[in-house]
Amino acid sequence: MPNLKDLRVRIDSVKSTQKITSAMKMVAAAKLRRAQEQAEAARPYSERMDRMLGSLSEGLPTGAGGPELLAGNGKDDVHLLVVMTSDRGLCGGFNSSIVRGALKIIRGLLDDGKDVKVLCVGRKGRDILRRDFRSLILDTFEDLGRKRLSFADATTVGDRILSMFEADEFDVCTIIYNRFQSAMTQIVTPQQLIPFRASDVDQANDTGDDVSEATQDGSQKAVYEFEPDEQEILEDLLPRNLSVQLFRALLENAASEQGARMTAMDNATRNAGEMIDDLTVTYNRTRQAFITKELIEIISGAEAL
Repeated sequence: MPNLKDLRVRIDSVKSTQKITSAMKMVAAAKLRRAQEQAEAARPYSERMDRMLGSLSEGLPTGAGGPELLAGNGKDDVHLLVVMTSDRGLCGGFNSSIVRGALKIIRGLLDDGKDVKVLCVGRKGRDILRRDFRSLILDTFEDLGRKRLSFADATTVGDRILSMFEADEFDVCTIIYNRFQSAMTQIVTPQQLIPFRASDVDQANDTGDDVSEATQDGSQKAVYEFEPDEQEILEDLLPRNLSVQLFRALLENAASEQGARMTAMDNATRNAGEMIDDLTVTYNRTRQAFITKELIEIISGAEAL
């Protein structure tokens, strides 16, 4: 039979934990609203940038290869994966879901005979990946947006990727992050950045308003003339697009992290409440058993006299 003092200590400990998880839930909820607004505000710009670059690349003259960031270097041997996780834990399956997606891609590429290099954004992803693929990890970006996430944070990562590409250290670059859908749902999203490829997510959400206006009456799409030409525009915009897409991924990740943390802390708070109820019932039953036992001993002693 458990000791009453031990049960009281356990109940007090769980109550203290419940206060912490409840406070963390409230903080995450407050941060989630701001992070969600930032992520949703960034989507239209990044999607339009994606669509515009796709349209420009389609308009290149026949036989024009375009910039390397668009056409690639003609090889597909070395893949760079940018795995975006958080620096902190206590956010449910947020980090593990991203790492599982990254591991699936890594193993698939290795099975195909490709070389893989990994850049980690966030300590948690690095800590999990280095258990099996320590040799693949090149570097880790930590504490990005610790106070407030800014475009400069995305530029820092983008500059590193561009310098590696210019040094011919990889052929294809893909980022892996969690796209925010709701506080309960985050979608692991791989997105190829180099060579440029229009995002599948953006294409799925693209209603094609401009195209429908041009084709709904059966007429052909309008032909545009650019000044400067498409090649020069792409050379200028593609490096910017890299930072834009990275910034969007960081914002989506930040919102997903807070949503996952809020949900996890809410579950932890409710579980703590249920544990307190169970421990309280056990405590009361144990206390009643002790009282009954003492009464029996007193009555037995009185009868013996």
